[in-house]
Amino acid sequence: MLTGMAEGLTDELLEGARKAFARYGYRGATLERIAAESGLSRVTLHRRGVTKAAVLHALVERATTSYRAAMWPALTGSGSARDRLEAALAALCEVAEDHLALLLALRAQSDGVFHEAPDGDRGALTRTVFTEPLERLLRDGAADGSLREIDAEEGATVLFNLVGWTYVHLREGHSWPADRARRAVLDVALHGVGP
Repeated sequence: MLTGMAEGLTDELLEGARKAFARYGYRGATLERIAAESGLSRVTLHRRGVTKAAVLHALVERATTSYRAAMWPALTGSGSARDRLEAALAALCEVAEDHLALLLALRAQSDGVFHEAPDGDRGALTRTVFTEPLERLLRDGAADGSLREIDAEEGATVLFNLVGWTYVHLREGHSWPADRARRAVLDVALHGVGP
């Protein structure tokens, strides 16, 4: 069982929920279907006090932890900030691949889990738990000359969304293989389309 989670949210249940989201999407992944994919009954989930929202929250928590762990090597590695940013963006694609069903379910339901509250004219940015690693790499790149200087906070939001959601769309909407989607997205994100 995962630490810090409700007693009824076992690893088996979360894996069943992941399968239900992959098979039926967020709206179609009812508690009955989540229970069935987990090898449990709906009554068991009810007795444990399990809700669809709690299951979704636990899966988001798990994916966020996975994302943070994937960013660590890029943040602590050697090389230029540009090289480390490329590694971080590749890791973002890998984490998106690992949690593709959840991301598709969130997109169908709401991607609000990724947003901060709107801030005046700036609007909403992506939550810092997702953008801080990219912000640091953008600042490091401006300092070591391997990246141009930009607004790191805004740039990190753009990169997270450009790479993450474009990767997810190319995998699902266009049925591209993971390698092709990652290569294509990283090429445009890092090199643009200019000469």
